[in-house]
Amino acid sequence: MEFPDADTVDAALPEVRFPTFARVAYDPATPELDDVRGATREAVASLPLSDVPAGGTVAVGLGSRGIHDIQPIAETVVAELSTAGYDPVVVPAMGSHGGSTAAGQRRTLAALGLTEEALGCPIDARMDAEAVGSTDRGHEVSVASAALAADGIVVVNRVKPHTNFSGRVESGLSKMLTVGLGKRAGARAFHEAAVTHGYVDTIERALDVVRDNASVIGGVAVVENFHDRTAHVEGIPAADLPDAEADLLDRAREYLPTLPVDDLDALVVEKIGKDVSGSGMDTNVIGRYGVVNAADPATPDIDRIAVLGLTEATHGNGHGIGLADVTTAGVAAELDLDQMYTNALTSGSLSRSSIPIVLPSDRHALRAAVATAGHYDPATARIAWVRDTSHLSSFRVSEALLEEVGDAVTVECRERLTFEGGDAGFDPVDE
Repeated sequence: MEFPDADTVDAALPEVRFPTFARVAYDPATPELDDVRGATREAVASLPLSDVPAGGTVAVGLGSRGIHDIQPIAETVVAELSTAGYDPVVVPAMGSHGGSTAAGQRRTLAALGLTEEALGCPIDARMDAEAVGSTDRGHEVSVASAALAADGIVVVNRVKPHTNFSGRVESGLSKMLTVGLGKRAGARAFHEAAVTHGYVDTIERALDVVRDNASVIGGVAVVENFHDRTAHVEGIPAADLPDAEADLLDRAREYLPTLPVDDLDALVVEKIGKDVSGSGMDTNVIGRYGVVNAADPATPDIDRIAVLGLTEATHGNGHGIGLADVTTAGVAAELDLDQMYTNALTSGSLSRSSIPIVLPSDRHALRAAVATAGHYDPATARIAWVRDTSHLSSFRVSEALLEEVGDAVTVECRERLTFEGGDAGFDPVDE
C-alpha cells in the first residue's frame, strides 16, 4: 500500500507553530517492596501445595508482559516448587499471543528473560488445548493440554486494571486461568462470550469450570506501583478466587500510572508495544477502549493521539495502533500484520489493529494532530508528550498545560520542538 507523499500532505495541512514544552518529573507517593524474592517465597508457601502428590508435576503459567520483576519472581516460584519436592514445568499462558505458535510463545517468554536455562525447568509450549466443560451459558472452556497433564497448576500474573473493561476482577490470576491458559481456542471462545455477556461475568463463570475440572492450586499475584515496580506479592489459593483478587485490584487502581490531567487537545506517544500494554497503549491512560459493547471512560478526554514508533520488544506487533488518530509511514512499515490480525481476530478487538491516518513523517503527524482537533492556538494548546504509557514519571507538557498541572509536577527544563528530516527532536530553551 502506498500512502500519500509529503507534497500531497503539505498541500492539505496548514503550517503550524508548536508551543514550547516543559519536561517535567511526576513522582506521586507510592510503595515499593524491598525483598521481592522473599515475598515470593512466602507467597508460594501460602498455597495449598499439599494437594499435589509428592514428586508430582506442577504447571507454572507464565506469559504476561510488562511485569518489572517477572524474572526473579518466576525463578523463585520454580525454585521453591523444586525445593518442596515437586517437578515444575512452565506452560505459556498467553492465549493466542506469539502468533499462536509454540515457537512464538517460547520467543515471547524468552524476550522476558524466561528460558529453560534461566528458570531451571522445562517449558512445554505446545498449543494444544482441551475443552474441560461449559458454563451455564454454553461457553466452552478450554485449558492447555500441558497444564492438564500436570498434577497441579499455579499461575503467576500481575493484578491490574484491564485495558478492555472494568469490574471487580480484571487482569490477573482469574483471567490468566480462564483466557491465557486456554491457548488460542480458549481465548477465542472467551472473547466471543465476553462480547455478548460482559468480561467480568464471563471470567467468573469460566473460572468455576476451570476449578472444577483442572487441578488448580492457585496463583502468585503481583501488584505494581506508579513506577511499575513491585509493591506487593501474594499467594492466593484457587478457592479464594476471584474475591481475593478484587482487594488487590483496588490497590492496583490506587497505584495506577496516569497523567495528572484529564483533558488534552493532543497526546503524543513516542512508542507503543505489547511490552507496554496488551493494547499497545494503556487504555486507562488514553481513555479509549476500542472494544465492541464497551463505552470509553469519561476521562481522560483526548481529542487526538499521535503514535511515532513501536518498541523493539514488540517485534512489529502494533496491535493497538488503531487507538491512535495519526501515525507515520515509518511505523506502518514496521507493522507485522500476521501477529496483529491474530490478536485482533482472537480477541474480537478489530478496531485496535486498524491502521490510522499514515503520514510521511513525525512533523506531518504532529501537524495533523493539532490542526485537526479544532481551533488551534499554540498559546493555549493542551499537549502532553510521553515516551510510552507505562513510563509517566517524566514527560513533556505544553506551556498552557503546565499552568494546570502546577504543583503536581516539577519542571526539569524547557524545550523547543525541532525536526531533522521530518523526525522530531527537542532542543533546550535558554531561560
